[in-house]
This record gives sequence, structure tokens and C-alpha cells, in this order.
Amino acid sequence: MLASEFKTTILPLSNKLLRFAAQLTKDEDEARDIIQDVFLKLWQKRDSLGQVDNMEAFAMRMTRNRCLDLFRGKHTIAMDDEKLNLHRDEQSNLQQEIELSETAVLIRKLIGQLPDMQRTVMHLRDVEQYEYEEIARVTDLNVNAIRVTLSRARKKVRDELIKHQQYGTGNHQIQTAEIR
Repeated sequence: MLASEFKTTILPLSNKLLRFAAQLTKDEDEARDIIQDVFLKLWQKRDSLGQVDNMEAFAMRMTRNRCLDLFRGKHTIAMDDEKLNLHRDEQSNLQQEIELSETAVLIRKLIGQLPDMQRTVMHLRDVEQYEYEEIARVTDLNVNAIRVTLSRARKKVRDELIKHQQYGTGNHQIQTAEIR
């Protein structure tokens, strides 16, 4: 692969790969480093890239694998350092904004707690808007497994979000054990 082909085929994927890596790492600086590593590896393997059928799926898989390597090395997952924008004039708008922001932070946190594959599939489908077949190429899962994985991921996030919301309103049920 020539430099001009690399520029037209690989480099346009940078924004998509960066968003994907940032979603997985929860750290934009680390995501940039990962994408730089991926591009370097792709450049080093440019002579064999002609055999790759889907360059985007190949680059996404390399990005995912590099993120997983990073997780394995650190044994921790970086958490978001979200800040709330609390500078609104109207009190009701401020309250709504806080609630929405807290919910968004909670959802990101819940997604971050999902197993790697569920988090990856959910990101590719719901954020990147990939088709099931594209996700299958990136993850090496079949379409049915992707549907099941996505369904389970969404259910986990939904159930935990509902549980959290019910706890805040006092509508939760306390289960007690009977003593006999």
C-alpha cells in the first residue's frame, strides 16, 4: 500500500476510531495514544493490508484489541471526570439540567461496568450506528450472538437505571427474610 492509498483509505477512519477508543478507555488522551499506535501498526503492515477485505472493521478490531491490552495492563478502568454545568438563570431549568446530567453520568457509568463484549457491541450499535453484520466483522460474533449480547447489555443498563430511580423516589421494595 502506497502512502497516498494509506491517506485515502486509513486516515479518514481516525475520528471514528478515536470515538470508539474514547468510549472504551473513558480517557480521550489515552484514546489518542491508542489510535496513534494503531495507525503506526497499520503503516508498518501496509504491505500486507491488500489482503484485508474490510479495512474499517480491521482497524476497529485493532483498536479494540489495543484497548483491551491497555485494560489488562492496568487492571483498572478509568472513570469519567464529568463536570456539571450549573450556570443557568432559571431554577427549574437548572434542576432539569442537573437531573439529566446525573442520569447521563449514571448511564455512562452503568455502560462502563458492562463486560467488555457487551460494552463494545452496545457502543458499536447505539453510538456508532453499525449494522449487525458490521459488528459481526469487528467482534467475530455471529449476528444472533450480537443481538443477544446487545439485548442483555441494554437490559442490564435499563434495570440498574430503574433500580436507581426507584431508590431515589422511595418506590423500592425492601426484601426481608422471615425468621422462624
